[in-house]
Amino acid sequence: MSFMLSADPRPSLLIAARSYGASFRWHQIVRVALAAAVCSIALAGLGAAASVEPPAPIKIVALGDSLTAGLGLADGDSFATRLQAALAAKGVAVTVANAGVSGDTASAGLARLDWSVPDGTDAVILELGANDMLRGIDPKATRDALDTILHRLQERHIAILLCGMRAAPNLGAEYGRAFESIYPELAAKYGIPFYPFFLDGVAGNLGLLQHDGMHPTPAGVDVIVARILPQVEDLLARARSQHVHGERPS
Repeated sequence: MSFMLSADPRPSLLIAARSYGASFRWHQIVRVALAAAVCSIALAGLGAAASVEPPAPIKIVALGDSLTAGLGLADGDSFATRLQAALAAKGVAVTVANAGVSGDTASAGLARLDWSVPDGTDAVILELGANDMLRGIDPKATRDALDTILHRLQERHIAILLCGMRAAPNLGAEYGRAFESIYPELAAKYGIPFYPFFLDGVAGNLGLLQHDGMHPTPAGVDVIVARILPQVEDLLARARSQHVHGERPS
């Protein structure tokens, strides 16, 4: 039997070393590529999260008369403006449109309802009836107008806060009972939030009223806003709930 000397092993070892080195470098490349891919996905996710827009502000319309309009006040002191500022201070994204018209009765508010409360409105604060009372209008006419307003707003899936008004004592007890009962009865009929007296805390307080003794000063508006704020927050919760359940306002 004869033996042949094997070839010089160094080339084989060199090839093996080179193969091992190549393989090692390949694994390194794969790991780097995977890490880069993971980073890219993470960054993309962060970018997507950063690009998500905050929810649009809830749109409220304050539909009323001179008490809403801010008769005798600067624009920045009106009920709508001060209410929006108070909600913003609590971190609530909302716009409050001032749809108050001085001298309006409930029937006049009904006549301009469609353009005063445009499409896309989420909620309405309804403050009407004081001029009906001051003019001694039959409470039935006031009730019918407010009833129609509430019905039409609910048909549009708009959340509503109804603000009540008290009758002046000189109109007599019978008129006062008939007038003041309008608001709680309609609120119960439609199952909506009810604020019993819009001028609560202000009426009769000469320090919070203008010289006419009826319309609030800026400080008076702040009192109204502070007192009505919990009811407005309930109104906003109802508006959000209607969105969740697919009842979009029109």
